[in-house]
Amino acid sequence: MKQQRVSVWGAGSWGTALAMVLAKHGRHVDLIARNQTTAHALESSRENSRYLKGLAFPDSLHVIGQDDPSLPTVLETSRATILALPCAAAEHALMQLQSYQHPITAACKGINPETLERVDELLIRYVGRARTTILSGPSFAQEVASGKPTAIILAASTRKLAEDVAALFDDGNFRVYTSKDLIGVALGGSLKNIIAIAAGIAEGMHLGHNAMAALVTRGIAEISRLSLACGGKRKTMAGLSGLGDLMLTCSGDLSRNRKMGVALASGLSVEKARAQVGQVVEGEKTAAAAVLLAKKHHVDMPITQMVYAVLSQTVSPEKAVEALLARPERKE
Repeated sequence: MKQQRVSVWGAGSWGTALAMVLAKHGRHVDLIARNQTTAHALESSRENSRYLKGLAFPDSLHVIGQDDPSLPTVLETSRATILALPCAAAEHALMQLQSYQHPITAACKGINPETLERVDELLIRYVGRARTTILSGPSFAQEVASGKPTAIILAASTRKLAEDVAALFDDGNFRVYTSKDLIGVALGGSLKNIIAIAAGIAEGMHLGHNAMAALVTRGIAEISRLSLACGGKRKTMAGLSGLGDLMLTCSGDLSRNRKMGVALASGLSVEKARAQVGQVVEGEKTAAAAVLLAKKHHVDMPITQMVYAVLSQTVSPEKAVEALLARPERKE
């Protein structure tokens, strides 16, 4: 198994961290960067100093650009490809991955705000259900790359496919559970980013621990409602890609979505908050998509709606909190 080549497309923080885990015990891993210039810089320094400074690459990790002439050979000989690009950029890579036969694992989280297409649906459209897998769960790239214990979930349409791809991550500190609930895992990983923005707003407004606990609890309730309406399984939302990922993203200082919320609570505009975070905040586009998806399925998602209103700059963070607190009391 260790001799099997694996490719990771996307040399951001998450893609790099996953490539480091895969290569930790000697497996040949090709990390695919945006271009050959970036690839050369990473290969020369043997670390991703922009996102994971000070963490050296394993010897068996190699970096190439997506414009490298050797890319087709790399993909042809890969046992699997991990797609760790922002959702908006994933489609370009999937067009190139169509012609190969190995499994594709989406390590990105989001919903297309124009088509309402989930990540699993995007992969299935390009590479088919038999090659589609999704990796999700509570996992900050910095901690994964540092070798700190992490538990994550890998979903596929069959247990065998999930187990085969999960086995590639043969590192004791990176524990991979498996699932057949593609819908639930995809939605849990996407929707929690919206609640994390709300958590950042609550933190930035100094609303306290009670409010944060209520936010996380009601957040998982509305995420679960939408997931169930779309065909996801209830137990998935109580697991790593549901409650687990939500807790981490809402409470961890490394969360980009939480940072976005804190910045908005400080009075920054969406544009300035985005610039302050300095990385893609998937919860922005996902909020717009989730509001439409909830409307389509007649699902009540008050926190999501208020986050979208703040991101649309039609409501201030203060007014959003007031609106949520003014909602009529109801049965849990």
